[in-house]
Amino acid sequence: MEQRVEFKARKRQFLPPDFVRAMLAGHSALGLAFAALIYVVCLSGTVCVFVLELQRWEQPDAPYVTRALTPDEVGAALRAGQAQALADNAAHDLFIGGPNPATPRFSVNYHDHETGAEGSWLADADGRLAARVKAPFSEFIGALHMELHLPRTWGRFIVGLTGVALLSSLISGLLSHPRIFKDAFSLRWGGSRRLQEADLHNRLGVWGLPFHVVVSLSGALLGLSTLIVGVLALAAYNGDSVEAFAAILGPRASADETAAPIPDVAAMIRHVEAQRPGAVFTSVHIDHIGKSGQVVHLGMRTPGHLAMANHYYFKGDGTPLGDGGLETGGVGQQILGVLQPLHFGWFGGYPVKIAYGVLGLALTIITHTGVTIWLARRRDKGRPVPHWERIWAAVGWGQPVAIAASGIVALYAGASFVLGTYLATVVAALLMAAVMPSAAATAAVLRLSGAAVFIGLVGVHAALWVGRIGDPMAWIVDGALLAIAACLAMPLARRTRGRPLGPAPRLVVGEDRPSSRDYQTGRPQTTFRRDRARQLYIRGLLCSKASNRSSTT
Repeated sequence: MEQRVEFKARKRQFLPPDFVRAMLAGHSALGLAFAALIYVVCLSGTVCVFVLELQRWEQPDAPYVTRALTPDEVGAALRAGQAQALADNAAHDLFIGGPNPATPRFSVNYHDHETGAEGSWLADADGRLAARVKAPFSEFIGALHMELHLPRTWGRFIVGLTGVALLSSLISGLLSHPRIFKDAFSLRWGGSRRLQEADLHNRLGVWGLPFHVVVSLSGALLGLSTLIVGVLALAAYNGDSVEAFAAILGPRASADETAAPIPDVAAMIRHVEAQRPGAVFTSVHIDHIGKSGQVVHLGMRTPGHLAMANHYYFKGDGTPLGDGGLETGGVGQQILGVLQPLHFGWFGGYPVKIAYGVLGLALTIITHTGVTIWLARRRDKGRPVPHWERIWAAVGWGQPVAIAASGIVALYAGASFVLGTYLATVVAALLMAAVMPSAAATAAVLRLSGAAVFIGLVGVHAALWVGRIGDPMAWIVDGALLAIAACLAMPLARRTRGRPLGPAPRLVVGEDRPSSRDYQTGRPQTTFRRDRARQLYIRGLLCSKASNRSSTT
C-alpha cells in the first residue's frame, strides 16, 4: 500500500522577504548615520525631564511656593520685577512664571534684546524678589538637548532632523522585524551576548513604542518649528513670516515707544477667572513693558486640559485681544498646546515624570545597543572593526562622565567653563579609546570613572551647601545621583571579578577549548567546532522527527 505524505502549506508571510531585507538595510544605515546624535539627544532629553528638579538642587536655599498665587501677589512681583529691570537697564520685555504642576518656583525674568542686558530672579509667595537665579548646570543640560550648544536656529534644526531620523528608525525597525510583536516577551538570556542585546534592543523598542513615537514626533515638530512656520508663511501669508508667527504665538507689541503705565495684571487675571472658573495663573509675558505699544500674554491653566496653559492676550490698558485656543481652539491649536508637556513629561506629577525618565533611558539603551549589535555581527562574520568598537564604547560611556564633570565645574566656577569641560571630557574619552586594548576595557574604565565623578558631584554639592539646604528636593537629587553611580559600577564589578580586562583572544577554528571571548564582556564564547556540532545534532533530531511523522501517516 502506497503511503501518502502530506505537507502543510507554508503560511504566507505578511511582509515579503525582499521588503523586510530592504527595511533592515535602511534601518541599519539610518541608525549608523545618526547614532551619536540620537544618543546624545536621548540621554540629555532623559535628564531634561528632571531639569526643573536640577534647578532646585543647584539653588536649594531659594524660596519655593506650594500653592496657587493670588492676583495681587502676581501684581506685586510684576512691580518688583519692573523696578529691578529699570535698575539693571533691561526694562524691555518681562516674564513671570508662577508655580505649576512641573515646578513650585515663582520666577521673574527680564531682558532687553537691544542692549543684551537681562536678569532672572526667584520671588517668595508675597511677590518679593528673594534671590537671583544661579543654575548653570541646568541651563547647560537644556541647551545640550534643544540646541546641542550650536547657534540657536541651526542647533534646533539639527535636533529636529535627529527627531525625524529617530522616528524613521522606529518605523523601519518595526517593518524589518515581522515577528517583533509576537516575540515581545521572548528574552534569550545566558547565551550569545549579541543575541541578548538584540532581544533587549527589540523588546525595549516594542514595550515603549507609544512613548518613543510621541517623543520623537514632538521633538521633530519642536525642533523644526522655524522651518514649519516658514512653509506656513509661504503657503498662507504670502511669505510674511511675522504674520505667520503672530497667528501661532499671538499678537506682538507695536512700535509705539511712548512711555505708559505698566499693565494691571491683577485685573486681567480676575477677568479670565470670571470667564473660566477654576483657571489658575501660570505665567505672564509683557512685550515692551512700560510703553504704549505693550502687549500682555497671560497664561492660565484650566483643570482637565493637557496643555500647560492657555494664553489670553490684552493690550496694555486691559482691552482683551482674544486667546491662543490651546485648550478649546481648533485641532492644530490644541496640538500646539500639548507638544511641550508631551515631549518632556511635564504633566501628571512625579509618576509621569518617573515613567518618562525610565522610558527615556530605555530609548537611550536602544540607540546604544543598536550600534553594538551591528559591530558584533561584523565580528561574528569575521570582519571585526575593533577601533570602531572602542570609539562607540567611548561615545556611549563617555557621556555620563562628561555630564557629571560639567556639573562639578558648574557648581564651582559657574557657567563660564561648563561647555569647555564637557567637550574636553568627550575628547579625552575618545583619545583614551584609541590606546585601550579593547572595547571592554574602554567601557570598564569609563564606567568606573563615571561612578567616581558622580560620587564627586554629590560630595561637591554637599560641601558647598552644608547647613544651608532648605529645599528637600536637593536631598532627593543627591540620592538619585548616588544611585546612578551605583548602577554604573556594580554590574561591572560583578562581571570583572577575577578577570583581567585585556584584549579579546582571536577565534581559532577547530579548537576544542573555548578560546574566544566576547569583545564587550570578556566571557568565553563557544568555539566554531562546538557550535557546528550542536547545529548538526539539532538538525538530526528534526530530521528524525520528520521521518517518524511521515512513516506514521
